[in-house]
Amino acid sequence: MTKNILSREKIGSTTKILDVGCGTGQTSAYIAKKYGCHVTALDCHTIMIEKAKKRFRSLQLPVVTCYGSAEHLPFEDESFDMILSESVTAFTDVSKSIPEYKRVLKPNGILLAIEMTLENLITEAELAQILHFYGVRQLLSEAEWCAHFQKAGFRQVLSENFKLHPDAQNMCHALDFSLSKNIDPSYFHTLHQHQYLSMVYKDRLGCRIYRCQ
Repeated sequence: MTKNILSREKIGSTTKILDVGCGTGQTSAYIAKKYGCHVTALDCHTIMIEKAKKRFRSLQLPVVTCYGSAEHLPFEDESFDMILSESVTAFTDVSKSIPEYKRVLKPNGILLAIEMTLENLITEAELAQILHFYGVRQLLSEAEWCAHFQKAGFRQVLSENFKLHPDAQNMCHALDFSLSKNIDPSYFHTLHQHQYLSMVYKDRLGCRIYRCQ
């Protein structure tokens, strides 16, 4: 999905891209290798930053890594041509993170946000279960997401629904997690619980791609 989204954009060697919540750097590495552009990878977790640095060194990619949060981006105004957020913004205070995206983007800059979205009504008990498990403050609908983007100053907001197939996923087809040694077994339980909830709420909890300019 991410590769398809990026293929639609005009990305050249001088393009400056910020990968917010880069994790172990899988997407940042792909972008740097594919497009040869300037990539900055940011995360608020030190272990993720170290794993990302290790990946970039092993691939000999000049990706800049930076520790920081989406709500307080450690960059000057108008620093980037594009920002990519892959299932990250939903876990932040959107009243702070989205305006920060707007601040560090150049005029006509583009935000590509891939975020979970409430597609249909759910009960208060179901909402409480989702909020508690994922540790998010809110579960936004498409209209609410768009309202936040527009309030921050993005003049063009496009939304695209991406159909997930969680029941067809398994560990054999998982992303590159770059697993640490001696992992607490509870984390695997958490992963399975996520897959379970994705199946239970697959008709109500969706994934949308927001392109904001």
